[in-house]
Amino acid sequence: MSGPDDPGGDAGRLRVSVVLPAYNEADSLEGTVRTTVATLEGFLGADEFEVIVAEDGCDDRTPEIADRLAREDDRVRHVHSDERLGRGGALEYAFARAGGETLVYFDTDLATDMRHLAELVDAIEGDGYDVATGSRWLPGNRADRPAKRGVPSRAYNRLVRGVLGSDLRDHQCGFKALSRAAFEDLREAVEDEHWFWDTELLVRAQRRGLRVAEFPVEWKPKGDSKVDLVRDVFGMGSQIVRLWYQLSVSPRITRTRTVAAGAALTLAALALMTVYLNPAAVLAAFEGANPVPVALATLVYVVSWPLRGLRYRDVLKELGYRETVGFLTGAVFISQTGNLVFPARAGDAVRAYVVKARRGIPYPTGFASLAAERVFDLLTITAMAGAVLAGLLLTDGTGAVATAVSGNVPGVSAAAVSTAVRVAAAVGVAAVASLLVIVATARSDRSYVRAVVSRVSTDSYVEYVVGVVEEFAAGVQTVAGSRGSFLRVGGVSVVVWALDVATALLVLSAFPAAAAAMSPAQLIVVGFFAVSVGNLAKVLPLSPGGIGLYEAAFTALVVGLGGVPAAVAFAAAVLDHAVKNVVTVGGGVAAMVGLNVSLTAAVDETEALEETEAETEPDLETADLTDD
Repeated sequence: MSGPDDPGGDAGRLRVSVVLPAYNEADSLEGTVRTTVATLEGFLGADEFEVIVAEDGCDDRTPEIADRLAREDDRVRHVHSDERLGRGGALEYAFARAGGETLVYFDTDLATDMRHLAELVDAIEGDGYDVATGSRWLPGNRADRPAKRGVPSRAYNRLVRGVLGSDLRDHQCGFKALSRAAFEDLREAVEDEHWFWDTELLVRAQRRGLRVAEFPVEWKPKGDSKVDLVRDVFGMGSQIVRLWYQLSVSPRITRTRTVAAGAALTLAALALMTVYLNPAAVLAAFEGANPVPVALATLVYVVSWPLRGLRYRDVLKELGYRETVGFLTGAVFISQTGNLVFPARAGDAVRAYVVKARRGIPYPTGFASLAAERVFDLLTITAMAGAVLAGLLLTDGTGAVATAVSGNVPGVSAAAVSTAVRVAAAVGVAAVASLLVIVATARSDRSYVRAVVSRVSTDSYVEYVVGVVEEFAAGVQTVAGSRGSFLRVGGVSVVVWALDVATALLVLSAFPAAAAAMSPAQLIVVGFFAVSVGNLAKVLPLSPGGIGLYEAAFTALVVGLGGVPAAVAFAAAVLDHAVKNVVTVGGGVAAMVGLNVSLTAAVDETEALEETEAETEPDLETADLTDD
């Protein structure tokens, strides 16, 4: 039979190549191949076609059956892969080695009535379409579509039409054909290697102006089908977002628009401060405070940022990446500015994007470094809060603590205080639990990720998802599970948060009433506890930047433990948060300008990095892939 570089005959002589993607199809493969050959013989010459079994790393008798069928009929070929390429990957690999001018594929279960095969081929050969696809949702079709299949399918196709702008009704029908020229035009552009391959092929074909035919088919489901969490939600959903960004967002990004977006981001961050806080209270806070301690507090907080960059450098160093403190400080500034605007701490994703685009750090590593950083943040402030709380309880401060956390503070919402304290306690417990899990799993050779993901899905996406999650988990374990890195990164975290507390203490001392109510020692104790609990309270994305929760916790604790008037405590909380947010936004803008973090440049550099990575990957031609 033909070797892996041989298309299986004279490419100019063959009219049609039919590819059958096969994974563990031992029970149905022989019947499918014989039916396909017989159907092709009905409207093509005996030597004008070939049938290729694209066997994708099967672990049953499918390879043996494909070999036997290829020996019995020289129009049947078997393309084998020792490792799973994914449905799309297997199709692309087989098409590249096919000899036909018209390339066809359909599912081996023959759910689509084979009388449509001639119509499918004729759409390419006779009508001159570049791509053709059967449809189960066009008027005139006959599709026995049970609700458990039909509802998800309709929802998916509507999503593709709405988000990706496709004109087609059915993107996933496993009954398609395309010309050799269309395949060569699209093969490098289509990135997905799994179930989304079909959809991306059709969407990109339409975007490139190729002629796409969609015609109704008679379709009857074979076997059972169910929603697969990994394939349908993670796989298909993330690929829709990825393709939308590449087709609709990336081409519209220019330097002018990037600068405008940065300015809008800055204004939004500042505006949100006035939405969640009373603007009059913010102005009153500035008017009632001594400007000298406030200015000093601002300087102290600015000094803490290079330390954040230093800590991030140490985290990435543990993961095998060496970067400058200046660049990483800017990346942290940009991501934290994003967190003031975007919900659910989506600004963290911005940092992962920046380090990927500008320095080639993979996304799993980028997110792992962020997760490790967050673990150290939470552990540090939890330890600070726990130490102060223990000291207060040991020195008979039980009553004051109870008053503070109960929300029984004049002028402060009891509901807000209760929410803030509950969130803070839950986050602190979760931080400690997370560390214990990280340490325990780091010492185990078992892949807990694979065990969990495999329970919810057996799809080919599983290997991809497991690989990404395991890379992420390994990164977190490397940083938090090693004694040396734990002490080094943890030590810098203590200094970072000590400066954060110092900023709050200086702001608090700027108010005469607060300074008069507490001694310096009491001011330090109360400040540490208030800032720690306040920061734990704002971890959950209940409001942008934690605005509101931080103030509630800070005010209640300063009033309850320090005897400071509620209005003064609230003003100090507002001013403290305002100082930190203004420094963050200012640093974010400076970083965007200083580092020239243009999305256009980032996208260009990302594409260059991907090309470099592709050049260093093993060549499929020399891998253990054989055409039997």
